Amino acid sequence: MTQIAKRLKELGIDLPEVPRPVAAYVPAVRSGSHVYISGQLPLVDGKPVVTGKVGGDVSVEKAREAARVCAVNALAALAGVVGDLDQVSRIVKVTGFVASAPGFTGQPAVVNGASELLREVFGSAGEHARAAVGVAELPLGVPVEVEMIAEVR
Repeated sequence: MTQIAKRLKELGIDLPEVPRPVAAYVPAVRSGSHVYISGQLPLVDGKPVVTGKVGGDVSVEKAREAARVCAVNALAALAGVVGDLDQVSRIVKVTGFVASAPGFTGQPAVVNGASELLREVFGSAGEHARAAVGVAELPLGVPVEVEMIAEVR
């Protein structure tokens, strides 16, 4: 068992099948030493774990948990391209989109769900640059979407 696989097991995380895209794109693309992971939704078994807007009918805590699911799905997409996640030398950038109720400004706290998971999995190599953006709507009515860029060996 690889180092990252052991760490995922310790954290109680089973990588799912690579989530199927909801439109005309692929889950991840490798270009040189970087893998660009398409925006991942908080889907489990193809269904949203939560829907709604943060700061409205979805709490920050529930949205943080959804961001964590997005990050797990992003790792599955990454593994689908590189196979062994021990090939990851660094998570370079994470962008989180948060479907926000009017006046909600806590997008960074929501996207922390994804960022903290990546740090738990990869240690200091999981620390990354980031943007957390509030948006009006997201696909399937989910409250959060996460995309990322990883550097690989």
